[in-house]
Amino acid sequence: MVITNAASRLGTSAFSNSSPTELRPNWTPEDAQVVINAVYRHVLGNDYIMAVERLVGPESLLKNGQITVRDFVRAVAKSDLYKTKFLYPNFQTRVIELNFKHLLGRAPNSEAEVIEHLDRYQNEGFDADIDSYIDSAEYEANFGDAIVPYYRAFEYQVGQTGTAFSRIFRLYRGYANSDRSQVEGNSSRLAAELAQNSASAIVGASGGSEGWAYRPSKQGVMPNHVFGRTSVGSTDRLYRIEVSGISLPRYPKVRRSNKEFIVPYEQLTPTLQQIKKLGGKVASVTIA
Repeated sequence: MVITNAASRLGTSAFSNSSPTELRPNWTPEDAQVVINAVYRHVLGNDYIMAVERLVGPESLLKNGQITVRDFVRAVAKSDLYKTKFLYPNFQTRVIELNFKHLLGRAPNSEAEVIEHLDRYQNEGFDADIDSYIDSAEYEANFGDAIVPYYRAFEYQVGQTGTAFSRIFRLYRGYANSDRSQVEGNSSRLAAELAQNSASAIVGASGGSEGWAYRPSKQGVMPNHVFGRTSVGSTDRLYRIEVSGISLPRYPKVRRSNKEFIVPYEQLTPTLQQIKKLGGKVASVTIA
């Protein structure tokens, strides 16, 4: 699907020429495995999944043709694995945003949509709310029983508002980004825009748009590029690492701290390891 001429700058290049993953008639076990992996990737927000976390029972049922792709998506979204990753750690409005993203491939269109799902969650429970996405006419029309959900909002959708395109970028932070590792944490991304019925600014994903990945520091002193080399004998190519939430052991933790490192390729891995030890979150790694 052709998304936009700016796909490379917006971080959507991986989807520009790709087709939806579908379990077609006369499929093979290899085809089923591709679908299973695609469901895990999309529904679990590109988060890492260990072998012991895989849903062996539903996987086996799908490979044996006893359930559909839609049934497998439902099983993943209702699993303790999904709840542990997204339901328990997040605020309710953030959970609704993620459900829209993972199950319908778009962001909420209005505050009314969010309130509807919050009411259903409160009155009928989480599983009933998950069913409301997967059993909806929208899901049926776009994915049916055989297609893995994907990001639809990158293209214009009939029946959707024009703001859907801009709002998905507040939820989508890049092909290699995980929904559990974003630097904005557990807070809602769209609450303010939905409450005000205003459009969201389109901002490139992590690692794109001149390295934008988080709210800039108030001082605005971070340079976009650096010239020269950091050490004698290092390679000519330098990398700019943007970090959020870093704190040194000798200082008290603060609410938010932005920092950047300019390093040659040889120092890239040790620097990333040191950032992790200091509790920082890597927002992006770009060429300086």
